[in-house]
Amino acid sequence: MSKILVTGGAGFIGSNFVRMLLQGSDHHVVNVDALTYAGNLENLVDCERHERYAFVKADIADAAAMDAVFAARRPDVVVHFAAESHVDRSVLDATAFVRTNVIGTQVLLDKARVFKTQRFVHVSTDEVYGSLGASGYFTEETPIQPNSPYSASKASSDLMVRAAVHTHHMDCVITRCSNNYGPFQFPEKLIPLMIANAMEGKKLPVYGDGKNVRDWIHVVDHCAGIKKAMEQGRAGEVYNFGGDAERENLFVVKEILRLLGKGEDLIHYVKDRPGHDRRYAMDSSKACATLGWRPAHTFEGGLRETVAWYQQNRQWWERVRSGAYQDYYKQQYGAR
Repeated sequence: MSKILVTGGAGFIGSNFVRMLLQGSDHHVVNVDALTYAGNLENLVDCERHERYAFVKADIADAAAMDAVFAARRPDVVVHFAAESHVDRSVLDATAFVRTNVIGTQVLLDKARVFKTQRFVHVSTDEVYGSLGASGYFTEETPIQPNSPYSASKASSDLMVRAAVHTHHMDCVITRCSNNYGPFQFPEKLIPLMIANAMEGKKLPVYGDGKNVRDWIHVVDHCAGIKKAMEQGRAGEVYNFGGDAERENLFVVKEILRLLGKGEDLIHYVKDRPGHDRRYAMDSSKACATLGWRPAHTFEGGLRETVAWYQQNRQWWERVRSGAYQDYYKQQYGAR
């Protein structure tokens, strides 16, 4: 049994990871989240009264706040999800991305070192590798060449984690994933945005020609990989997790429309965003060989389950879109 501090545990991937830990192990979990716009405690309604779960509202870039958290909780492991992650927002203003993704990560590394945390798992992204051509795959040895302010901030945080391993001999591992999808994803991302818009009969905005290719991984498969890396990964190593499911964005949008019984006339092509990488594809063979991990979901089955989840949980995403979800913390914990 370990005490695990999960940062960003009220977000999409973090909340799925918290749930996985509570349901499939005897770990005690402390969820630290600043509850910015993407943090939603309604993601964890089913976990909030669990005897091995605690929530702390705090900003990872606030050194004093993190000092208090580490002193009180003394975690054995840190699993670090907390990040600003929406590329479009980073194009408009990268300041928050630098503060949270770079400074916040360094604050956590400093506290983990001072309080002798046994392991630090840093959750990163395939976007740090840049863009692929029509062939080839990202491996853990692929040079880092980020092309957006978001991916540059994540690449910077990866390098700070690497430096902690080599300078301070900390036990850190880095995971990098392809595009996630599944339940509780904030509806500014491609798949939930398209599902919600289609359900409301709104236009589905598709960047450029829609031919950008992404490798899709179900969030549960990704979380299972992170758990494997947490338990079995070697200090200083990077592990890629992909779903072996390359699809063009336009294909994904059309498949969502088909599953919802909607017409393709809802598709609306919009001007491509600056620095939009053309293709990502992950080679996960290292994780498969050394961690015994493999994705359990096919893309077709996972997307079908995801569309059904958004249909069955319309109130959840409607509260996100209206902003009502942000009142949940005040209702449960008071205005503090």
